[in-house]
Amino acid sequence: MVNLRPFVWKLVLATSLVLLGVAFAVLPLKWAALLLVGGIALIVLLIRPQVALCLLAFAVPFGSLREISLGPVSVGAAELLIALLLAIWFAQMVVRRRIDVPRTPLLLPLSLFVAALLLSLLPAQSFELSAKEIIKWLEVIAIYWFMSRESGERWGRWVVWALLLAGSAEALVGVYQFLWRVGPEGFVLFGRFMRAYGHFAQPNPFAGYLGLGLPLAYALMLEYLHQTKKAPGIVFVPERAEPSRPAGALPRTGRVSVEALLQWAERTILPVLPVAAFGVMAMAMLMSWSRGGWVGLAAALLVVTAARSRTALVTATVIGLVVAYLLLAGGAQYLPPALVQRVSDFLPFVGGVDIAAVEVNDANWAVIERMAHWQAAAGMFTDHPWLGVGIGNYSVAYAQHAIGRWRDPLGHAHNYYLNIAAEGGILGLGTYLLLFGSCFVVAWRAVQRTQGYWRAVALGALGLLVHLSVHNLFDNLFVHSMNVQLGLVLGLLALADRYGVPDAHWD
Repeated sequence: MVNLRPFVWKLVLATSLVLLGVAFAVLPLKWAALLLVGGIALIVLLIRPQVALCLLAFAVPFGSLREISLGPVSVGAAELLIALLLAIWFAQMVVRRRIDVPRTPLLLPLSLFVAALLLSLLPAQSFELSAKEIIKWLEVIAIYWFMSRESGERWGRWVVWALLLAGSAEALVGVYQFLWRVGPEGFVLFGRFMRAYGHFAQPNPFAGYLGLGLPLAYALMLEYLHQTKKAPGIVFVPERAEPSRPAGALPRTGRVSVEALLQWAERTILPVLPVAAFGVMAMAMLMSWSRGGWVGLAAALLVVTAARSRTALVTATVIGLVVAYLLLAGGAQYLPPALVQRVSDFLPFVGGVDIAAVEVNDANWAVIERMAHWQAAAGMFTDHPWLGVGIGNYSVAYAQHAIGRWRDPLGHAHNYYLNIAAEGGILGLGTYLLLFGSCFVVAWRAVQRTQGYWRAVALGALGLLVHLSVHNLFDNLFVHSMNVQLGLVLGLLALADRYGVPDAHWD
């Protein structure tokens, strides 16, 4: 029997080259170049669809640079990559004639949450806005499912490096904006600087994105420093060739393969990446001037530090008590006044006030605006307690519950718990809390069961969940494709549970 496969591949390659030549001759250079890059990317993804996971890490911060508007929905690089990944994966399953459902503990709570969102469609006035929110969580399920089923340990490591590199690159954009005053006048600080906002249009979601990467960098940095202190010269990845060659050295052969270069990068460059990533992202977080980001990050780093060991827990507790005592004893007067005002100007409103009667000024604008949206969301929940006003429909229903001068809905309630209660009712809020409770249980179990590299990854995932949960008290972080970041990290938890066997080295 004649094997036609080589002939088919040659025919496809020849046809592609002819079409590419015609495209360069007919289309403008810009579109021809995009076609070439897209064609190369498509071929790479057909061979290794796992590459899409690394590209998704960069699509979260940079995907908004080029978007396609489809009514109320904007389609960016993240959505296109996920659609392409699912299409390729589905085609592979069709060829194998088998659909594998991984035994992962988070698929059920994710599915229950999506089911609750689907029920909230019943009272929704805008199905387009509802579909946008539901698709976000379907993307989380798809990424988590794919990573649980199709990603191995090596791809899991590369997803981690991609997350750190993408976060560092976006943080550098924020540092540039802060120092060179690049941005709208409303973000100017002290007349000299600019609040960092990256590619997220606003400082708060920018800080939220950094908070989804900083705990991972912090946990990996602590493990790297621990390993190098315990055994100087230790490497993250064991040698796979030339046992007599010093760790981290390139092969002494005339030809260097791609695999050898990747191994060399893993041993020499990538181990110190968490240290650099943590430094630049922490700097950008401070420059965002986002209180929600600061509080969420502080909680995340505290939990990661405390969960890492009993010694770290005791040390963190003692330091926290000492700092609290010094601040209560008058130490706050030695802090920069602008910083003290930034973290304390909401205190006069903690007891509850009549938002419509408050005299608004530059100092209390942000606080009063948030409280107005919180009260509007509470009103929606009171009027529609079971199914809410429909997922994604907060802005549609806002006009009926707006308070005082605050007539602009701003898209969400600046508190995701109130937001999901307003849009999804008791069912939406309940299944969301069930989902995140399950995520915490899975993350904590992974921390307890694993060691070394994958334990650090599990600790970083735990810190990410803490930051997300705390920061969502002041904002809605499920914007700008940050749901994709969540899906990637949940997938890393599945890999940590699979590959995080006890080992003295990062293997």
